[in-house]
Amino acid sequence: MKLPLLICALFITISASAQKRKPTKPDRFAGLDTTFARVLTDWKAVGFAVAVVEKGKVIYSKGFGYRDLEKKLPVTPNTLFAIGSCTKAFTSSLIGLLHKDGKVDYDEPVTKYLPSLKFFSDDLTNHITLRDMMCHRTGLPRHDLSWYLNPTSRDSLVGRLQYMEPSAPLRQRWQYNNFMFMAQGVVAEKLSGKSWESNVRERIFEPLGMSSSLFSVNDMAKSTDASFGYEVKKDSLIQKMAYYNIDAVGPAGSINSNVVDMAKWVSIWTNGGKFGGKEILPAAYVKEAMTSQMVISGGLPEKEIPDVYMANYGFGWMLASYKGHYRVEHGGNIDGFSASTCFFPSDSVGIIVLTNQNGSPVPSIVRNIITDRVLGLPAFDWNKDRLKLVNKAKASAKETEKKVVSTRKKGTKPSHRLADYAGTYGHEGYGNYAVTTTGDSLFLQTATQKYWLDHFHYDIFQPFDTKGGIDTTDKSPVRFQFTTGLMGDIDGIAVSGFESAIPKPLVFSRSAAVKGISAADLKKYVGEYDLAGVTASTSIKGEKTLMLLVPGQPEYELVFVGNHKFTIKKLVGFSIQFELNDKGETTALTAMQPNGTFKATKKVAAPVAEKKE
Repeated sequence: MKLPLLICALFITISASAQKRKPTKPDRFAGLDTTFARVLTDWKAVGFAVAVVEKGKVIYSKGFGYRDLEKKLPVTPNTLFAIGSCTKAFTSSLIGLLHKDGKVDYDEPVTKYLPSLKFFSDDLTNHITLRDMMCHRTGLPRHDLSWYLNPTSRDSLVGRLQYMEPSAPLRQRWQYNNFMFMAQGVVAEKLSGKSWESNVRERIFEPLGMSSSLFSVNDMAKSTDASFGYEVKKDSLIQKMAYYNIDAVGPAGSINSNVVDMAKWVSIWTNGGKFGGKEILPAAYVKEAMTSQMVISGGLPEKEIPDVYMANYGFGWMLASYKGHYRVEHGGNIDGFSASTCFFPSDSVGIIVLTNQNGSPVPSIVRNIITDRVLGLPAFDWNKDRLKLVNKAKASAKETEKKVVSTRKKGTKPSHRLADYAGTYGHEGYGNYAVTTTGDSLFLQTATQKYWLDHFHYDIFQPFDTKGGIDTTDKSPVRFQFTTGLMGDIDGIAVSGFESAIPKPLVFSRSAAVKGISAADLKKYVGEYDLAGVTASTSIKGEKTLMLLVPGQPEYELVFVGNHKFTIKKLVGFSIQFELNDKGETTALTAMQPNGTFKATKKVAAPVAEKKE
């Protein structure tokens, strides 16, 4: 039976309309430009870049704001940023590759591979493993000001570790430590015979095609698409920050990259270590690296956000449960830059956020906004929530500040002339600091920073950074207490507040100003000295080294400091003052030490009898 023409036309119309109304996949990134513009405004951020990877493909990549605020140069997906501690996963991956090669065992003492490495105690030296170092459970707190204020060679930084006190027993507590990742890099260097940089470049960057990524801000500064770093002062003033070179501790955080390259990096983590069908990282290592190795904290759900919880650590990765999805992530912060590298292995999704703001919440806010959209999760206003938390914390801090009673004792003054505090002060775990005077002020100079030391009370001073002008409202909890020996001379600085996990002050000993002396002049001090019936003797070792020998004690090296005075090397507070007669001949020495002064008279050599014929 034929249908009437009118009905046929109606069916055709309905069919065409149905095809037009076929549901289309919603744009998960619609409206993000407006959302992210609000994030930039609310946090006074200059710029950031984002990339999203799904099933190995980049599905979103964009820059927001500026890489150069003054010149209004925009951020692009190719703009380079410092990624800070997002570097750590690269370094531990080298250990994973060495493990696959049969060159290391995660659970053997690390000294097996780096014999020069020593820790604060023999027990730690004999038991700390690479696994302990990769998941921050060595018992050592950060001790960051050692490398941050006084960087040196990586081998020298490794040598400082034996003087850094732990704050917890081995494997008892998670404590973030950049030195442990720097040391992993050194292990890779020693076992491969190549620099950490060469290892990462050859085994990771090149196979992934991460052609823009660099290892030093010195190289980033030469790029035509690199961002400057910025900070926010007094809640609203945006200031450019100088690049901070951390090459010495590079394996812990010196990589500079862009979201294009970093998208390739997260792709292998959501694909079992493979990229383009080729294995880049061993599958066994990838699985273990993103498995809980150490509990960071309880990680309990919060009342406002009950579906985000857990806080554990793998190998260079932080682990959490995000609204029912397993999240692997690591942040990064270094002067002027913040970052977040994140992926959801079960969802094959990766998210990278890089920003040019110092200590910024922007990466985590943007990461969470995108996560909700990409995974199709209920929306939550992460930007508003973080603003509320920050404002609440600021208000609480102001209230607390009103209640704080200053411990400063007014009307006091230093016990010595300011010039008497000048000198070099050293700690074997933190390096040397120079204290100088300029006019009526004391200054402390490290390898990278200069501080004005403001008199607090008595012999205690508080430091203020001189970079960009001295801001006396930017107070630090650090205090420098100059100490005196029994002779009344300034002999050291007890520094409190350098490492919050270690309550007792770090002691920096004062070094005497070494002066030159000729071998001929040294000879006048050579001889034997009667010290209450005990004979002490001095002699010259080599060409210009005066040595002191007291029976029953080791031989001591003496260091000339001028005016016939020597300090005893490696013995703080011990010195030797020689006395001379009018003819310039040495007649006695006085040993000055913490328990008193002791004078010894030089023995006169017996005349040689004339031989009679």
